[in-house]
Amino acid sequence: RRDRGEVRPPLQLARNTESVKSDSFLLSHSRGGVVSLCLSENDDEDEFKLDPNYHNVEFLITTGPGPCPQLDGKNIVFGAVLEGLDVVAAIASTPTYKPSERIRQFNDLAEFLGDERAQNARNIWNRPLKTVYISDCGELKVANPSLSPSLP
Repeated sequence: RRDRGEVRPPLQLARNTESVKSDSFLLSHSRGGVVSLCLSENDDEDEFKLDPNYHNVEFLITTGPGPCPQLDGKNIVFGAVLEGLDVVAAIASTPTYKPSERIRQFNDLAEFLGDERAQNARNIWNRPLKTVYISDCGELKVANPSLSPSLP
């Protein structure tokens, strides 16, 4: 089912076993609308990366207004939103679940004690409280595509 935000890679997709080259991080998250590939922390865990069905296809779009240097060197910038940043901002403004400080402290303690449920609980944090549907979207064709290191 594709109506739940699932991305399914083609069945015979070859796995990328190469390491990420440092020049992949040349572009920075300099403003709102920057699109980057998330290099998930789960990629370092053998349980995930050795699973033949595991494919990391997560990406993010910065919502600005300013730079996000905390993402530089961790995610690979590969594009920018040229039209429709107002739609991205509307999606980003959807209210999300934010646990209280006490719940966060209990979760930290549970994780420290080795309780596997701590990560499961953390997975629902910051998720939208209502479903967001994206439909009838496409790719804007640009005559002379270029991304400078500053993403003007």
